[in-house]
Parts: sequence; structure tokens; C-alpha cells
Amino acid sequence: MTILIIQTVNTFFQIVIYLILGRAIMSWFIRPGDRLYSLYLGVVRLTEPILSPFRSLTRRVMGNSSIDFSPMLAIFAVYFLQRMLIKLFMLTII
Repeated sequence: MTILIIQTVNTFFQIVIYLILGRAIMSWFIRPGDRLYSLYLGVVRLTEPILSPFRSLTRRVMGNSSIDFSPMLAIFAVYFLQRMLIKLFMLTII
């Protein structure tokens, strides 16, 4: 049962990381009026609650930079949270 929970948590966080990466890549290429713009907006709606705190943090630290480092920081934070939760579940097995 615990292994199923670990796999589910791992899959969830992997999907979140892929959505953040997809949003970053799509933001370079997709513009309003494109066929995939509605898909891009859906990904933005899903990832904005995760990226918003990191965006405000980077603005406070770096000012108005032309490069948005919030996706990279969010991926690091999600990865760290994923590892911590998996280790916590592994401790319950032992």
C-alpha cells in the first residue's frame, strides 16, 4: 500500500515538473491566435499558483530582469518536496 502511495506521489510531482517545463517552452513559441494558445492558457492556469510565489521572490531579489528564473526555482522546490515526501513515506515502511 505504501509503495502505491510513493508511486502516486512521484508521478504527481513529475507531472507538475513537466507542466512547468512545458509552460516555459511554450511561452517562447506560442502567441495569441495560435492553434495551441488554448492549451497554453490551460497550462498557465495550472502552473500559476506554483510559479507566482517564486516570481515575486525573484522580482524582489533581482528586480525587473528580462529572464524569468521562477520556473527553475519552482522545479527545484518541487523536486526537493518530492524527495522529502518520498523519504518520509519510506520511513513509514521501516
